[in-house]
Amino acid sequence: MIVERPGLERRVLASLDAGRIPVVLGGCGSGRSSLLLRVAGLVGADRAQYVDVAAAATTPERCLAAIQAASHLQPSGRQPLDRPASPKAAFATLMTFFDHTTSSTEAPATFLLDEVLDIRTFENFPGLRHVQRDLIARLAASPTRFVLASRFTSRVHRLLRDAPARFEVIHTPPLSVDEVEALAGRLESGRRDLTAQAPLVAALSAGRATYAHLLLEATASMGFSADPVAAMAALSSPDGRLTARCRESYEFRLHRARGYGALKAILGILAQDEPLNLTEISHHLGRTPGSTKDYLSWLEDVDLVVMRGKRYTYEDPVLRLYVRLYARPVPPTDADIVREVRAYAQARIPQVPVHAAVSVAAGTDRPAEAGGTSGIIEID
Repeated sequence: MIVERPGLERRVLASLDAGRIPVVLGGCGSGRSSLLLRVAGLVGADRAQYVDVAAAATTPERCLAAIQAASHLQPSGRQPLDRPASPKAAFATLMTFFDHTTSSTEAPATFLLDEVLDIRTFENFPGLRHVQRDLIARLAASPTRFVLASRFTSRVHRLLRDAPARFEVIHTPPLSVDEVEALAGRLESGRRDLTAQAPLVAALSAGRATYAHLLLEATASMGFSADPVAAMAALSSPDGRLTARCRESYEFRLHRARGYGALKAILGILAQDEPLNLTEISHHLGRTPGSTKDYLSWLEDVDLVVMRGKRYTYEDPVLRLYVRLYARPVPPTDADIVREVRAYAQARIPQVPVHAAVSVAAGTDRPAEAGGTSGIIEID
């Protein structure tokens, strides 16, 4: 389901209309891709083209061919572009394709480039060592309109540090309670009280669109006595959908960083206790403050941790819950999941009762049917 965020959509469109290039930043599951697809629809199918750069960026030649083949927008005059003779020439031809593309009505075309930093794949080819900077320079001078998006906030800020003023960074804010209510309203069939759970879902999901969607869906499937805390426990089972999404985010960012093993160790330390300062982390890690500082900078580079007041914490609290449950040699038991989810809920929503009942259905991300007992732990 594509999440609708009218306020954020209007801001992106206003930036485009002012001649700027909006750069949408947000972590995994924050709704960036949904936003770009919504904006493409609002601009108009005959004037806008969404491009998943992460999927297209293989070799420069194949990337060019894939984007040309998939795009319903073509260069003015529809004259075929020259076949590139080298990777560098293919990149230049792609930029020319962007520059000269118009809509069927000759209105300016809009390209929405999702995960734009994945153009870095081309750095391994001759003549393209600085392809990210070259891309930014070409887009800034292009007559075509662009919307860019990335999940790597720190890296984009560093890339745009000396970029032309045409770029406007727009951070994806957490979903508001009203936006969660709107999302619940689209899922409510058979559960007329689902919108009433929006404040709790907004808090538990930390405002992340994907987490909120999963919690609402699971809550809607549980019957009228269910609540989002129980849904979160069920989704956090070993094969639960929330577990799968957190695992994807965790592994994806770690593989984009350096120092894989040491970084996992630091994330494990912060999962047990946060916030911690550099000295405390280096003591737990058993490494010097200098090397620990390097590791932490690599985690900041992929937005896994943030530093506030010289103390480090997780950027995504739900991901911290995932690490507490799964960064260990054996899978968590149902009792482990119940305990950790309850503690997480109490930290975010203090009014959650200490003895609230939470059930986990073994081997599934769906809570058990009412009255069932097999494979279920219930703590009252």
